[in-house]
Amino acid sequence: MNIVVHTPQNWTRANVGKYCEVQLGKMLQNDPSSELDELKPYLRAINIGKEGLDFGHEFRMWIRPQETDRFRLARGDILVSEGGDAGRAAIFDADGEYYFQNAINRVRPDYRGKIESRFIYYWFKFLKTAGYVEMVCNVATIRHFTAEKVKAAPLALPPLSTQRQIARFLDEKTARIDALIERKRKLLDRLAEKRQALITQAVTKGLDPDAPMKPSGIDWLGDIPAHWRIKRFRFTAKLVSGSTPTTTIPEYWDGDIRWISPKDVKSDELTSSVDNVTEYAVSDYGLRLHEEDNAVIVIRGMILARTVPVAVARGRYTINQDMKVIRSKGEVLPEYFQLYLSSIESFLLTLVAEAGHGTKALRTDVLVDVPMLLPPISEQRVLIESLMCDRQK
Repeated sequence: MNIVVHTPQNWTRANVGKYCEVQLGKMLQNDPSSELDELKPYLRAINIGKEGLDFGHEFRMWIRPQETDRFRLARGDILVSEGGDAGRAAIFDADGEYYFQNAINRVRPDYRGKIESRFIYYWFKFLKTAGYVEMVCNVATIRHFTAEKVKAAPLALPPLSTQRQIARFLDEKTARIDALIERKRKLLDRLAEKRQALITQAVTKGLDPDAPMKPSGIDWLGDIPAHWRIKRFRFTAKLVSGSTPTTTIPEYWDGDIRWISPKDVKSDELTSSVDNVTEYAVSDYGLRLHEEDNAVIVIRGMILARTVPVAVARGRYTINQDMKVIRSKGEVLPEYFQLYLSSIESFLLTLVAEAGHGTKALRTDVLVDVPMLLPPISEQRVLIESLMCDRQK
């Protein structure tokens, strides 16, 4: 498979593997194999962010002496995600000793002094946005941009001086764009904080400022409308688990039923998903199929270090094991679950604990005892309609 790229005649056309060494990272080693092994910092796919390497996630694994040269990163190495968001790339330009796990392919120019690393980095950004990675990884199961596929990727290589000019140009232009994006992000963050404060006020105090109030008996909730009730979460909903069907059976995948995972929870309402499963997967593997609107919550993953995503899933769907469906017992609307749990997100973050291998998980055994404020159903509908209208403005 290839893509058509028209380049100047003096550019060299080849495959990445001809000019770059491609190395898949080391398989995770949790325990030393001998007293000579050393515990070293390493990078995972999660460290490859959209805006470069993210060193906010710190991981360590054991490295054997004979593996040091093979898996140690050097300044100028390009790191390309093998799975997950396959093909996402970043350039390693940090000080210190780092290694890389087998969810990453390292691309290192073989011709030192003849290839500009930043040009190769931008070339991989181009392959990603041009759809090449998706094309070569377009399979029914989980996508993988393997070392073999990275080596076989097309490369159009200009003279070294042109590579450097292109890299400098893109560095300057992308820096300006990044600065504009950052200013926009700060504005959006302020608007999001304002929106969150509005939701919190509405779902804990109601919309009527003259309504009689009563003490909730819970410090972080304070006073609440006198006609509202409080129940523990366990008495208002049931948490339903999900699972992931095996990827070795293609007939399970690429169907018409949405398979919702944490990467899909990017808004308050879910009507689509990145991956889909078949009716056969539901019947043969035993997936739990949902055909009614429910709130869903992410309970496991690195994302829980910063936020606890909650959304309303609609239509026919199933979920993976890192999520829970919140099935109402009748007194709470799905949209109200989403609004209320989002409004107490800072409290929910206190329920997040280490779950092993650098991941975090929401303690559902504690979540079920979280107090739920219960306005009458009719008032829940008014709150939902009011907040949704404000959201669309």
